[in-house]
Amino acid sequence: MKDIKEIAKKAGINEDELELYGNTKAKIKLDVNKRLESEKNGKYILVTAITPTPLGEGKTTTLLGLTQAFGTAHNKNVIACIRQPSMAPTFNIKGGGAGGGKSLAIPVDEINLGLTGDIHAIGAAHNLAMAALDTRMWHETRQDDEALKSRGIDKRLDVDPSTIIWNRVVDVCDRSLRNINIGLDDTEARGGEPSDIFPRNTLFDLTVASELMAILALATDLKDLRERIGRAVIALSKSGEPITLEDLQVAGAVTALLIDAIKPTLVQTLEGQPVFVHTGPFANIAHGNSSIIADKIALKLADYVITEAGFAADMGMEKFFNIKCRYSGLSPDAVVMVATVRALKLHGGGPAVSPGKLDPVYTSENLELLEKGLANLGAHIKNARKYGVSVVVAINQFPEDTAAEVEMIRKYSIENGALDAVGTTHFSEGGIGASNLAEAVIKAAETGSNFNYLYDLEIPIKDKIETIAKEMYGADGVEYSEKAEKQIENFTRLGYDKIPICMAKTPLSISHDARLKGVPTGFTVPISEVRASVGAGFLYPLTGSISTMPGLATRPSFMDIDVDTDNGVITGLEH
Repeated sequence: MKDIKEIAKKAGINEDELELYGNTKAKIKLDVNKRLESEKNGKYILVTAITPTPLGEGKTTTLLGLTQAFGTAHNKNVIACIRQPSMAPTFNIKGGGAGGGKSLAIPVDEINLGLTGDIHAIGAAHNLAMAALDTRMWHETRQDDEALKSRGIDKRLDVDPSTIIWNRVVDVCDRSLRNINIGLDDTEARGGEPSDIFPRNTLFDLTVASELMAILALATDLKDLRERIGRAVIALSKSGEPITLEDLQVAGAVTALLIDAIKPTLVQTLEGQPVFVHTGPFANIAHGNSSIIADKIALKLADYVITEAGFAADMGMEKFFNIKCRYSGLSPDAVVMVATVRALKLHGGGPAVSPGKLDPVYTSENLELLEKGLANLGAHIKNARKYGVSVVVAINQFPEDTAAEVEMIRKYSIENGALDAVGTTHFSEGGIGASNLAEAVIKAAETGSNFNYLYDLEIPIKDKIETIAKEMYGADGVEYSEKAEKQIENFTRLGYDKIPICMAKTPLSISHDARLKGVPTGFTVPISEVRASVGAGFLYPLTGSISTMPGLATRPSFMDIDVDTDNGVITGLEH
């Protein structure tokens, strides 16, 4: 591992623009933007994927392998921008999020176990806001307006407890926190008589599901962060009016807790290329991309910037284009679509794939099954092309994949609109294994794009939802619950109808139903409810039940993690 100051110098970052965290990582001061303001942007590459199996198809590994290939095989000035992994999946079944094999961001243990503390800062800020809300409600039930005013309270908020939007957060998977009661001691203090505030039924979410995480990822600078935090709606009043963090007089303190978290963290690949790690919003109820701030800094420093979008192209890519690109003002030059033989066989009718259970059909040649599943790849290529962006397919190869299978995918991809399709072996070989992919991506980026959004922000909420459902998922239409209808009507009344849509659905199908593989047809997308992340700047319709607090598996990954006490090295983190 190289000293982080050496990596910074390679990236074009001055030493006085760093805040060092030892020799392995550093925060980048936002002052760097002033120096780089007049610099021309480099090429902007998005890595996305086909509909994955539950094992994932290697987007981050491909991104890092491609970054290494740009740097070592092609001698290009390149920076990777990735999300910060949450410790919740790291300690559960997903493992770490720093790549794999010989395509890694390092130091792996520090990236996966908190890095520079951004997620902890978001948790503290979020829970401070929740404490402020509960405290405000508690005092308002016990004091009149004059008493409140004498203590610096601007106005009575009159919160309706049944409309509280935020829950408390923690960065650990814990199913026991999905349904809890709080404020039990308040009942005892009142002589056994409950109030309309406590006790109250609630739950915890994962920290990365916090709206503050989405806000941090979409903020363009500190001023924008402060304004977005102030706009965040945490509940409604009994008269139906939104109550914001500004109304709670906590927005300033919340921003103060994120004063360091707004700065991207610099680490490196296994082969010495710069990597910016910053923010990690959920990829279903939020947009699932790393930060605008990191991307903007990187684009001024590098000739090529490679970033990724969570889940498959129908989710992460769609949100990257329609949400992140709108707020950043940036547009991509090329898309890398990651595909695997394994996932395509699943979409062709192969048996279920789950951790530790891989049917032999996935480890032996089966061209017939593969051919049936190729339509899923074709649909994602077609969807990406709707935005006017060139597509290169990265065939992430496993040792069992045969030359005939890889060639079938390559030929199909080109016939269905991809500029090129390349087999890659970066997991086992590092950058050299993605050299041909890098060459194809360079050509695609030079070809340029005619980028356009999928929908206009001025159209009604339902029209936006239906455009995504029909154009991205192939649905016949959308049906809304009575609750969703009322929410859409209310959001339109409040003026929230001119912001993007962030669909919350399963990542395991192009449709809303995880059981439907390949390219489903003849289905209608059900919208059970619509929620608002006003500070982040999007509405998120739910197409079913979305868990923001996963439970731990029977045998979680934390069972393998330990510390070698002879040298202080953490062991057992999945690479």
